[in-house]
Amino acid sequence: MSDFFLIFSVISIWIAVLEAIVIMAGAIKFIFRQNRSPLTIPANMEHYPTVSVLVPAHNEEIVIASTVEHILQLNYPARKVQVIIIADNCTDRTAENLKALKNKDAYRDRDFIILERTGKGGKSGALNDARKLATGEWLCVYDADAAPERNALAFLVQKAMEEPELFGAVFGRNKARNRSQNFLTQCINLELVTVQRVHHTGLWELFKIGTIPGTNFIVKSALIQEIGGWDEEAITEDTAISFEILTRGQLIALAPQAEAYQQEPERLSVYMRQRERWSKGNYHVIIDNIHHLFRRSSWRIKLHVLYYAASYFWFMVAIIISDIIFITNIVYQIIALFVPSIVSPFIFGGDIFVYLMIAWALMYYIYVLQINLALAADIGQSNVRNFIVSVVSYFTYSQLFLVISVRAFYSLIMDKIFRRKTKWYKTERFD
Repeated sequence: MSDFFLIFSVISIWIAVLEAIVIMAGAIKFIFRQNRSPLTIPANMEHYPTVSVLVPAHNEEIVIASTVEHILQLNYPARKVQVIIIADNCTDRTAENLKALKNKDAYRDRDFIILERTGKGGKSGALNDARKLATGEWLCVYDADAAPERNALAFLVQKAMEEPELFGAVFGRNKARNRSQNFLTQCINLELVTVQRVHHTGLWELFKIGTIPGTNFIVKSALIQEIGGWDEEAITEDTAISFEILTRGQLIALAPQAEAYQQEPERLSVYMRQRERWSKGNYHVIIDNIHHLFRRSSWRIKLHVLYYAASYFWFMVAIIISDIIFITNIVYQIIALFVPSIVSPFIFGGDIFVYLMIAWALMYYIYVLQINLALAADIGQSNVRNFIVSVVSYFTYSQLFLVISVRAFYSLIMDKIFRRKTKWYKTERFD
């Protein structure tokens, strides 16, 4: 049995390393191509489509006014932008702050709706209520803490217009606005930059596969109508609707120049609750879509399901087993210093030991390499401090993923057994 675990870990880690190398190669190709042909925004955008910007906000008095001001100041024809802010079951001053902003002289003539909502369904329910009031050809979603850069919406729409019949949605990049706050936010920043500039770009460049993030994206209004809106039972409504879009033969395109700044958790407890919800939601989505592997679905959907399943099930289990083997051997070697007769249940020997050590070393090397490739592609992020954090984060921050995944999966199983309904968790904001 110990030999089986060893061989399983070695094979799984080598496959994970190969996957990382392939995606990284796609990202490098994308970066070089993008640098050769940078995009610009035309001076005249009167031919651009109308857009309804939806912002769900539950008790967001700290950040909502700043975010909405960024939206109202977007470089896009004002008459083509409808802004709908959903004050969702708020018990603070979110609605009052929005009304004060709307009454400013600069915004009184804007198509600016404040929807004070008391319904259920969390973020999905808020978006579904707002889309009933939306008049735009495209829907754009920003979280309450995600302040878009001035040209973000224009870049999203510009990408959509490249293939209007094929692109059902377009997503941009998100940055951590509080990335220098502490070690946790520095690590989150590295994760965010790596996902945005390596994983997303690699998958788009090689396979034209994209996934809607929770914020900073646009989607066709007609397509959302056809789908029936956002799934109010889904914990991660963005991933769930991504699969719905792909099943209809539409692509989710990447617009890398469209950027927004979002606030990240500054305390470990807040971070753990947020990421457990995300992991649990992604488990739900994988289970709900695993049938595509056995049906005549498109190859992109199959590959997308495999990518998520490998990340959240296969590779996670392999890394947990690998860590247990590693730690167990260290413990037994320490004990053997005092009790020479004791023998580890996982005995390394021959080629397996060599392959496992090389796999561990490669996994760590590629982890650090991916991060620093991403940092080099983001202006101002490639520096000594971030390099040191990237080296240390593998042994600290990245190991939290294992704890989070196990806890999320356990919670999912308990929900199934006891038929519990998952509660929506709103990420805490900070001044």
